Amino acid sequence: MSGFKRSPWILHYDASSCNGCDIEVLACLTPVFDVERLGVVNTGNPKHADIFLVTGAVNAQSRDVIRNLYHQLPEPKVVVAIGACAATGGIFRECYNISGGVDTIIPVDVYVPGCAARPEAIIDGVVQALGVLEKKRSAMTEANPNLNKTA
Repeated sequence: MSGFKRSPWILHYDASSCNGCDIEVLACLTPVFDVERLGVVNTGNPKHADIFLVTGAVNAQSRDVIRNLYHQLPEPKVVVAIGACAATGGIFRECYNISGGVDTIIPVDVYVPGCAARPEAIIDGVVQALGVLEKKRSAMTEANPNLNKTA
């Protein structure tokens, strides 16, 4: 568990966004912004991820998927809501099919503002998530001191 801070893996899920925030998340992985220089790795497997990035407002179709992905992430885990839609439902919150932001179904640790959220803000959100992840890891270690011991 000691490698979390140096090499966090992220899982990105598009709940039902306009793709503005998704494009900015992908821009973070390009050489221009290069979030991988911080050791961040984008994975498609929730069982390998430490940080769950969610874009878009929650609707009936995405609600169960988000909950399912969240429960597959190992503890400790951090959820980052990217953009206005993921935080509150954004401009779509009054639509008949939108339930609201991500925090209506799973706990959110970090909110990244914007419509669309800028890559710099997303990277800042991931860095904040690293701090939250480290605190959660420390709390788990205090609760169970034998957690980091090898057999």
